[in-house]
Amino acid sequence: MNNTTMPKKKRGCFRNSCLGLIIIAVLLAGAVFWAIRSSHAVPDRFVLSIPIGGTITEIHHDSSSLPFVSSRESLSLQELLFIFDNAATDDRVKEVLLDIGGLQATPAKIAELRHAIEKVRRGGKKVTAFIHSAEDKDYLLATACDSIILERGGFLLLDGLKAETLFYTAPLKKIGIAFQAAQWKKYKSGVEPFLLNGSSKESLEEINAMLDEVFDDYLAYVSKRRGISREAFTAVMNNEPLLSARRAKALNLIDGIASSWELQRSLKKKISGNELTSDNDVFVRAGQYRSSVQWPLKVDSDDQIAVITLSGMIVRSAVGGPSDMSEGVDVATLKNSLDAALENKKVKALVLRIDSPGGDALASADMLQMLDSAAVKKPLVVSMSGVAASGGYMAALAGKTIYAQPLTITGSIGVYALKPNIQGLAEKVGLSRTVVTKGRYADANTIFKPLDGDAYNKFVAASGEVYYDFIGKVAASRKMSVDQVDSVAGGRVWTGSRALKAGLVDRTGGLFDAIHAAQLLAKIDPAKHPGLLLYPAQKSWWEFLLQGSDTGLAERISVTIRKQLMHAFIPEPQFSALDAYYEMLMVSGQLHMLAVMPYEIIIR
Repeated sequence: MNNTTMPKKKRGCFRNSCLGLIIIAVLLAGAVFWAIRSSHAVPDRFVLSIPIGGTITEIHHDSSSLPFVSSRESLSLQELLFIFDNAATDDRVKEVLLDIGGLQATPAKIAELRHAIEKVRRGGKKVTAFIHSAEDKDYLLATACDSIILERGGFLLLDGLKAETLFYTAPLKKIGIAFQAAQWKKYKSGVEPFLLNGSSKESLEEINAMLDEVFDDYLAYVSKRRGISREAFTAVMNNEPLLSARRAKALNLIDGIASSWELQRSLKKKISGNELTSDNDVFVRAGQYRSSVQWPLKVDSDDQIAVITLSGMIVRSAVGGPSDMSEGVDVATLKNSLDAALENKKVKALVLRIDSPGGDALASADMLQMLDSAAVKKPLVVSMSGVAASGGYMAALAGKTIYAQPLTITGSIGVYALKPNIQGLAEKVGLSRTVVTKGRYADANTIFKPLDGDAYNKFVAASGEVYYDFIGKVAASRKMSVDQVDSVAGGRVWTGSRALKAGLVDRTGGLFDAIHAAQLLAKIDPAKHPGLLLYPAQKSWWEFLLQGSDTGLAERISVTIRKQLMHAFIPEPQFSALDAYYEMLMVSGQLHMLAVMPYEIIIR
């Protein structure tokens, strides 16, 4: 008999549940430290320092930052708008310093930020833009400020605007992947990158029309703010797009040249009369300022307005679990937001804020049905942000009044479907299959062969049914005939100003215009400031980490850190408007009916 004693199994605290408790304890300690650090009151006189850069999303999604890890994400558009609105009437704010760099935003978002900056200036606050090696989008926003300071050693690259479309047909064909499409109608050009090797004339017509309008706004605004003619500014772009700081100042494109230290020194002395020291208490950053004010806006009324945001691709349900890196809005999220707003008796009106290129056509229809039902119970006003197109426009149809920025990208009333086919790839790699079916079309939708004959005809017909249902909804909401809608639909994309002329929106304006309109519809005293409830309710970092079982806790922390690293190394996700769509189509291999924008225009 072997009397050797078997070693006892070590007991430790490294199982999932115990590891989760350790992580929670560490996070709690960090949170306490962070709360103490962030609780200092702001001084009576200060310069509000606001960084603006990177991709400006409408709101932040639930992937909240850890409390003691510096977030790599830029401030969202709504955060910036509320900060500017508070600062405009805050006597403690003596000046505003915008640190602008690497901005990636749609034209409408830049325009709405310009209006917000102008409101601060009308409030008697001087606004200074500090730019680094700036490009067109940085410079356009900076021109809204009282003065522009270019970092010493920096330059301006003002080379104009462009729109670029990539086509995947040829490279995919080389590896044996092809697509079939149903397109309603010819202006719905989202299928083109998978079927053609260049843009159709309809697509080029749309892109040129939008780019012309954006470029005209750019020239007009810079000319007005900098006191130079449109012709002179255009000549700079065409003849000397790369400008040194000295040359930019000589052309009156900037007001000064300074290092960050020199600028801070100047502002500190101006505000406090003291020299710059290591304790720069005269500067208050945006995050600290937010914690010092009644957020999101000052309130002096018991009545409330719910601002419900649809941001990102529209999908039927959230997929991928906590490891999913994509962001969008699903049907359940909207339902939860509407239920909360409708059940709250203090909420007298709804504002639907849309920043979405669309997505799943059936999910968009479900959202419209819910919004129509909500609008019967409480007044609903729509505010379009950077883009509210296709399925995003469908959701807007529930609004009593629809507001859009002049440069909002909207319309794109159309539908398309793509059917992937990897038959060529399977043959290349020697992949074969045996299929047993019961039913004529049981294997029709496989990715291993194209649709043919009657199956293809049904595929196209189904897309057409969704399209005619879409334009029927538009006709009923906008009080137009189906033929009138069809004449402005068919996939055509409109800017907000042109959509107003086409009858697709009611007024031009931004978020605060929509809030004011909702206040009037709800018969809330216009002299009062109702409370704003923002939906979907943002989960705190604590709620985000603790949702679900403790076995997923470490994974959620990992996702949060990965997202921050992604923002550090890839500040602008490539093909961002269609990320979720590509994942939905290529990963699932299923057929999806899509009401989505075919492209997006970003000022670079």
